[in-house]
Amino acid sequence: MTALRLPFILMLAGVLGLAGCSVHQPVSLYQLDSGSPVQPAQSAGMAVLLGPVTVADYLQRETLLQRQPDGSLQASVDGRWAGSLSSDIDQLLLRQVAGHLDSQRVVLAPATVGFTPDVQVLLTITRLDSGQKQPAILDAQWRLIDRRGQVRDNRIIHLQEQHAGTTAAQVQAQGVLLQKLAEQLSVALKPLANQPPIAEVPKKAAPKPVAPAAEQEKQPKIPMASPIRTDMEVFRF
Repeated sequence: MTALRLPFILMLAGVLGLAGCSVHQPVSLYQLDSGSPVQPAQSAGMAVLLGPVTVADYLQRETLLQRQPDGSLQASVDGRWAGSLSSDIDQLLLRQVAGHLDSQRVVLAPATVGFTPDVQVLLTITRLDSGQKQPAILDAQWRLIDRRGQVRDNRIIHLQEQHAGTTAAQVQAQGVLLQKLAEQLSVALKPLANQPPIAEVPKKAAPKPVAPAAEQEKQPKIPMASPIRTDMEVFRF
């Protein structure tokens, strides 16, 4: 009886072992490739407030999505993002723009107290994905606001990058797209570096208050001088 049960137990253990291996397959973690941004040297360069950077809702998750030929999205089975994709996008753009502008004064929104930017960048990313047989695609829009609050540039961007098909190649291609976005954004920012200072409007002198009529009547009146007449006659000899 014991001899008959032994092969069955070994077979069951083998099946469970295989099932455990299939369930606990290691999943790779990925981050966007920031490239090799130049370290900015100017501490008094162009002041840029980068953000808010709005990312599409479907990208605000750790799941690495794969674009299918029919346009649908499916979760990747062998990889996911190592942390927040939105934070990775912010840091990549920050380093790239600061390097292209050679300025240490590029900060992410919200700005600290006392920081007055030359330009604020309002950026919206509506698409950033790829698939095994689909190219990496980036759709975005930016608006540049100068120090007077006026919109100086408004642009819609569509970028595309081919890749080798693996998950690692897809992530690398998406990083390249964001690097290209930062480069184009920096080109649009540079002409706004030499804005004329905002002229201060001179303050008008405050008009003198007019005393009410009642107060004017109360003021003492100075009598007018009048000639004095006498009855004296002048005789000439």
